[in-house]
Amino acid sequence: MLSSDVIERAGPDEVDAIRNLVARAYAKWVGVTPRKPKPMTADYDAAIGMHRFDLLYRSGELAGLIETVIANGELMIVNIAIDPRHQGKGLGSSLMRHAEQLARASNLRGTRLYTNKLMTENIELYERLGYRFEKETQHEGGMVAVHMVLPLGN
Repeated sequence: MLSSDVIERAGPDEVDAIRNLVARAYAKWVGVTPRKPKPMTADYDAAIGMHRFDLLYRSGELAGLIETVIANGELMIVNIAIDPRHQGKGLGSSLMRHAEQLARASNLRGTRLYTNKLMTENIELYERLGYRFEKETQHEGGMVAVHMVLPLGN
């Protein structure tokens, strides 16, 4: 992260900004996957009350977000989205490390995420960050979810 990068916890008044960022970030996957990526169709009005959203600002501009929730002794990374203008600059890695810090601070076993098998560049990033493949699950419409975990030594 640059010194001008700031991560702040989101509130209900930022739902529209979250929705717009997610739409821009996932647009490149429309047409690659059999249906729109799940984050593009999520109900963020409901999610903001149930999940934690941390927003990453670069030089005052919303550049990325990570959505998490504690489940079964782990921190589930529900969504990570980086504005296309900021992709490839390490912000996704920074947000993933932020999630790991949150998990450690809560004495959780680790972090977990699911991603579409067709999103190979995301899978490669997660592997570089130390996430390991756990399993694949089949979903309707030919979707295959890849389950990945990062155990933490607390």
